[in-house]
Amino acid sequence: MNFKEKKYKYQSLRMNELLYKLPEIPLIKELNKNIDYLKSAYKDCSDVVFREFIIGSQINAVLLYIDGLSNTEEIDQHVLMPLTRMKSLNPDTPMEIVKNEMAVSDIKEIHTISDVFKQISIGNPIILMDQQTNGFSLGLPMWEKRGIEEPSAESVVRGPREGFVETLRVNTSLLRRKIRHPSFKMKQMDIGRLTETQIIVAYMEGIADSTLIKEVTNRLMRIDIDGILESGYIEEMIQDRPFSPFPQILTTERPDVAASCLLEGRIVILIDGTPFALIAPCTFASMLQAPEDYYNSFFISTFIRWLRYIFFFIALLAPSAYVAVLTYHQEMIPTSLLLTIAESREQIPFPALIEAFIMEITFEALREAGIRLPKQVGAAVSIVGALVIGQAATSAGLVSSPMVMVVAITGVASFLMPRYATGVSIRLLRFPIMIISGMLGLLGVMLGITAIVAHLCTLRSFGVPYLNTSAKLKIQNFKDVLIRAPWWAMDTRPELYSSEASTLRRKSPGQKPGPSKSGEEG
Repeated sequence: MNFKEKKYKYQSLRMNELLYKLPEIPLIKELNKNIDYLKSAYKDCSDVVFREFIIGSQINAVLLYIDGLSNTEEIDQHVLMPLTRMKSLNPDTPMEIVKNEMAVSDIKEIHTISDVFKQISIGNPIILMDQQTNGFSLGLPMWEKRGIEEPSAESVVRGPREGFVETLRVNTSLLRRKIRHPSFKMKQMDIGRLTETQIIVAYMEGIADSTLIKEVTNRLMRIDIDGILESGYIEEMIQDRPFSPFPQILTTERPDVAASCLLEGRIVILIDGTPFALIAPCTFASMLQAPEDYYNSFFISTFIRWLRYIFFFIALLAPSAYVAVLTYHQEMIPTSLLLTIAESREQIPFPALIEAFIMEITFEALREAGIRLPKQVGAAVSIVGALVIGQAATSAGLVSSPMVMVVAITGVASFLMPRYATGVSIRLLRFPIMIISGMLGLLGVMLGITAIVAHLCTLRSFGVPYLNTSAKLKIQNFKDVLIRAPWWAMDTRPELYSSEASTLRRKSPGQKPGPSKSGEEG
């Protein structure tokens, strides 16, 4: 392909992109011409309804909506019935009379063809009248939606049992129920040339840093894509380091977690069509915090959090340490245990590194199979499969019993991670560390740890250092990192997220300082 052919192909792609843009054509007074244009645009669209009628026996009008997205019962009762039964209509002010006649609370004026396309696509019927250059958008959407239920991936023993759903306005109402102050703001934008997906940027005015709000909004506005079908599209396009295995944006299905992050000064992004909300910025510590940490006693929460940190290192380093010690540092193993391991490995034809790879890959395959299969059989297949395959591999002499135990402990440790994205990061990093440890022993393990820590030190989430839990090394900024301090002791907001005014201490007269947040990081 020569230069001219490449240039022509590029220009063709750009022209196709322009075809997707909605036309900014103003409505004209001739109703028939407006109807003809809209019918040509919606050619072969059987779900688009054009209902032509006469208002007050004087003015021709058309009602346009998409069957399945609009409430037809409300349309018949509160729109068509009062308008068709009108006896007279003042020709000087027909728009005001029609607007007052309809029993619809949300009525907006539209002026262009693109407004018509956008409004009916979200379920709002459109009324256009003859000899008028504008129309009405009626807030009468209705479509099937899933009921509110507890998220399966973030279940808690103690705490709220409600989770986000795929409907955007339901999700915003769940947050409004928890944060009732007028400083809770929600900015809406549409992303996607074809899908026009509604996005909500939620924040607390006066608490969230204005620079952070502007940065998040600018990154969202720069997205140029055909469609947004899930929050993963947005997450991948706005994060700082897309090639990093560590998640730089927090995801949640729980309104209480989103509300707590808003009170800290973070930004919550809600996307229509998905129950997952994005929270920015985030740190490494927030990835190891669970919602239930804030609903139990601070003693219990601190103990569980320490347990979570310990098993994080076990999930990351246990197979690598076992391979390194067994291959290069046998003197570190007690003699009785070394003899037992040597006896179990007597018939194993593979070195420890290959043995660990076989077991780890098998375990990961069983885990993925359990996720993809139906819920009724998924858990049984993953558990029974691991037991059967582990026993069969040991009996066949492919792997040793100690290796099966190490892989099982590693798998259990990875299940303790409260965030699925964090667990996936550990699973990915486990394999390169095993390779280095198989080549260099414990020196390779240390090199792997050093490389990970160096990468985390350079990682940022919307300007916030990933490993730094506070802008300044103050004790009050570490009350919710390794420990979970009592609520009466957490009387300031995190300096990394909130603006300077929001970090001021708040006290009630005659009482201990109350908590300035109800959520995750402090």
